[in-house]
Amino acid sequence: MQTNRKAILPLIFLFIILNSFFLLAKHMLEKWGVDRYVLIGANLLFFVVSLITFFLQNGALKNKNPNVFVRSIMGGVMIKMFACITALLTYYFTNADNFNKPAVYGGMIIYVLYLVIEVIVMMKLNKHKHA
Repeated sequence: MQTNRKAILPLIFLFIILNSFFLLAKHMLEKWGVDRYVLIGANLLFFVVSLITFFLQNGALKNKNPNVFVRSIMGGVMIKMFACITALLTYYFTNADNFNKPAVYGGMIIYVLYLVIEVIVMMKLNKHKHA
């Protein structure tokens, strides 16, 4: 359990850093025409989804069958894809008049940041498990 806490620290730090930036850079984001509340929502969504997929993949690392890990990776991709599509469609249909494309593009960048952190953490955990 201790390794799980250490392993999710980069995700927690990324979440805190991004939210701090979105809250403190109000005027800069407004100048660029970006809705910061959409970015905060995207950050929260990707943080939660990354935690879910992290625990799925971490549990799969403990299994001796390598196919379990591959299935957990594919399951994580599917979870992320459906979460992104659902969030984007919900945002679009609830705010069709005020749909903020720059914020959606910012959300895509947030997704990539969480993906990079998640892959780095999983690679380190995989080395420790001697898989």
